[in-house]
Amino acid sequence: MTLDDTTRQQLVAAALEARQWAYVPYSGYAVGAALLTASGKIYDGVNVENAAYPDGICAERVAVFKAISEGEREFVAIAVVSQNGGFPCGSCRQVLSEFGLDTRVIIANTDGEILQEASVEDLLPRPFGPKHLLD
Repeated sequence: MTLDDTTRQQLVAAALEARQWAYVPYSGYAVGAALLTASGKIYDGVNVENAAYPDGICAERVAVFKAISEGEREFVAIAVVSQNGGFPCGSCRQVLSEFGLDTRVIIANTDGEILQEASVEDLLPRPFGPKHLLD
């Protein structure tokens, strides 16, 4: 699937819409994500915090896990929207790498402005795991 400007904007809009549902009572840092699969479906996600900080989860992984739970295994792109346009954390990068180093990562702010775009491989050039070590 080709990633054109319309598709990028659609993903950013979906991530921005999802962001309102983030559960962030501790940090106040809401993140929304929208993952486009090879089948053309979009799965959204938000970050969910917990008083025991390590038990929270990032928006990107929520979107990936929702897609996986529906049988999806091939991803085209993920848009991530946050207040300052931050990139996914290392754990999210690792999870995304499991399903394709060529997945596009679109970073946008809360105005819907796309700030940067990169591949998962650009963000995590040497991912952990036997799958990548054997390639």
